[in-house]
Formats: sequence, structure tokens, C-alpha cells
Amino acid sequence: MADYKKWVSSSRRSLWRTIGLFFILMGPGIITSNVDNDAGGITTYSLAGAEYGLKLVWSLIPIMIALIVIQEMCARMGVVTGKGLSDLIREKFGAKITFYLMIGLFLTNMGNALSNFAGIAAGMEIFGVQKFVSVPLSAFLVWWMVVRGTYRFVEKAFLVACVFYLSYIITGVIVKPDWGNVFEQLTHPQLSFQPSEMTMLIGLVGTTIAPWMQFYLQASIVEKGIKIEEYKFARFDVVMGSVIVHIVAFFIILVCAETLFKHGVSIETAKDAALSLEPLAGKYCTYLFAFGLVNASLFAASILPLSTTYLICEGLGWEAGIDKKFAEAPQFYGFYSMMIFLGAGIILYPNFPLIPIMYFSQVVNGMVLPFVLIFMLLLINDKKLMMHYTNGPIFNIIAWVTSIVLIALTLLLVIRMC
Repeated sequence: MADYKKWVSSSRRSLWRTIGLFFILMGPGIITSNVDNDAGGITTYSLAGAEYGLKLVWSLIPIMIALIVIQEMCARMGVVTGKGLSDLIREKFGAKITFYLMIGLFLTNMGNALSNFAGIAAGMEIFGVQKFVSVPLSAFLVWWMVVRGTYRFVEKAFLVACVFYLSYIITGVIVKPDWGNVFEQLTHPQLSFQPSEMTMLIGLVGTTIAPWMQFYLQASIVEKGIKIEEYKFARFDVVMGSVIVHIVAFFIILVCAETLFKHGVSIETAKDAALSLEPLAGKYCTYLFAFGLVNASLFAASILPLSTTYLICEGLGWEAGIDKKFAEAPQFYGFYSMMIFLGAGIILYPNFPLIPIMYFSQVVNGMVLPFVLIFMLLLINDKKLMMHYTNGPIFNIIAWVTSIVLIALTLLLVIRMC
């Protein structure tokens, strides 16, 4: 009996130690995935629901599986090599290829950064705050948090922001959808090859598995200092983040499908979606949707420039990291500051074409992603680099199929539009 009590006591201590270790190591996977539901992402999901109803909601399931595989590969490379993705690409494929990759991703990410400050402006206008107040204040807030904070402080702030995505789930419950129809749409895929629908599908992939995510996740894994023996916790963090982001995306599409699509309401932005909900589902839905947009945009306005800064500094061999002082990494903080204030400044310019930038930045993400995936697959299957932590056949199949499908959709779209 005494031995049994000791065993139970030891098991309980081991369980609590395991749970405690997970909460210490959690962060990179959940944060990276949730940032993907930024202003551009919410706009894309809103447009998908408003224009096509629940017709494309089935695509979230294969996209989620692909995201889990891709994010796990990145996290594994970060743990095993102790280097960021851009750093590994430069070492393996040379500075010239890395430079062209940096240019392409910088332009794409700049469009994403603009869309997030546009999201802040749009969301706060619903609450009666003009963009000339909300955008400068939010830009200063995200700049101060990263430049003056430590990695641990910034990560905690980002994790708190993740909680507020619940507003979209609550909104989804308030609109009282027909769950039988929802389940049918999820389990019976439909897809036509019309250019507009294909563009939307590429946009859904591009906003959910964005190229910048891979660079940020791997860099944050490295900066957090996760060891190989702790990797199982990081892997669970990645899987949990990938599932959560798709639950949120599902509810955004669901809300717009059950209200805007059913009533034939056309929208162009996430702000339009929020305002259109009031006569259909009540003002609380509007405020919850708008609050989610502001939270997501503010969250992503911090992360996207940070991801781009990691990418460029690693690619050029410069010091990078939130825990480093300004004197230790002047290029890192200088480039981050430039992206924040440039993005906020452009949004304040009158009559800037925000809607095309917000939507097409997500489509460009989907077009650029296959090239990043090919680099990742070549790296993670390099036995000299990864030792016995290379990909298994299932992961390779899923990642290669994702790349091939995206390339095929992009080529088909270009052919149809020509």
C-alpha cells in the first residue's frame, strides 16, 4: 500500500512537471498560427463566406493538415540546427538566391503590414475613433513593446492577444447557424474552376499558410532556446496553434455565410462585414466582429514586421533578436522600426487603394509559398544538416502535394485570366 501511494504521488508530480514544462515552452506555435488571422486573413475569410457561403469551408480541413506538417518541419529544423530558416537557406543555397527571396518576401510582407494597419483603422472607426488617432498610437505601441521589451515579455503579450480571438466564436454562436447544413458542406467538397473561385481558394491557402510564418516560427523557436529533448512540447504547441487558427477561420466564414451570403449582401472589407452584421444579427455581433478585427490587426502589426526583420537580418548575417540591446543589433531594430512607421504612414495617406492590397497580398502569399516549401523540403531532408531528424515519407508526401497543388492552381489561374 505504501509503495502504491509513493507511485501515485510520483506520477502526480511527474504530470504537473510535464504540464508546467509545456506552459513554459508554449508560445511560438500558437502565436505564429493565430497571427495568420490578421486583417488580410479576416477580410479573405469574410469575402469567402459572403460571396460563396459555405461552399469553400471544406478546404479548411486539408489546409489545416498541410499547416500542421509545414509548421512542424520548421519547428524541428529550428530545434535541431539552432538556426533560422533564412540563415539555413543562405548557407545551403547561397547569398544570391537568398537575396531574391528576401526581396520577394519583403514586398509581400509589406502589403500584409499595410493591411493590418488598415484593419486597425477600419475596426476603430466602428467604435468612433478616427484613423489619424488610432494608427499612430497603435504603431507606437507595437514599436515600443518590441524595442523596449524582452522576448519573454513580448511572448506573454502575444499569448494574451490570442485569447481575444474567442470573439469570433461567440459571434458564430449568436447567429444561430443550421449545423446540419454546416456539417454537410464540410463533408461534401465542391469546387468549380472559375477564376474568381480559384483566386479565392489560393487566397485561403495563402492567408492560412503564409510564407512569413515559417521564418517567424523558426526564428522564435531558436530565440526561445528549445532543446531537442523538449521538442515534444514544441510540437504539441505547433499542432494546437494550427487547430485553433482553423476553428477561428471556420467561424468567420460561418458568420458571413449565415448572414451576408443568405441575404445577398456584398462586402469589400472586414469592416463592411462587421457593419453589415448589425441589421442582420444585432449590434453586439458588429462590436464583437470589429473588436476581433482590431485585436487581430494590432497583434499581426507587431509580428509581421518582426518576421520580415528576422528574415532579412538572418539572410544578411546580421545580429537579430528581441533579447539583444539596440547597440548589439542596430540593423534588426532599425529595420523593424522602418517597417512599422512606413506601414502606418502609408495608411494615413488619403485615397490609398487598401482593398486590393489587403486581398491580393493573401493571393500573392499563396503563389510564393510553394517556393519557400521547396527550400524547406530540401533542407529538412538533408541528412548532414538534420541527422536522423529528417522527414518521414508521409510528411514529404503532404508537403510536396501541397506545393504541387498550389503551383498547379496558380498556373491554371494565370492561363484562365490570359
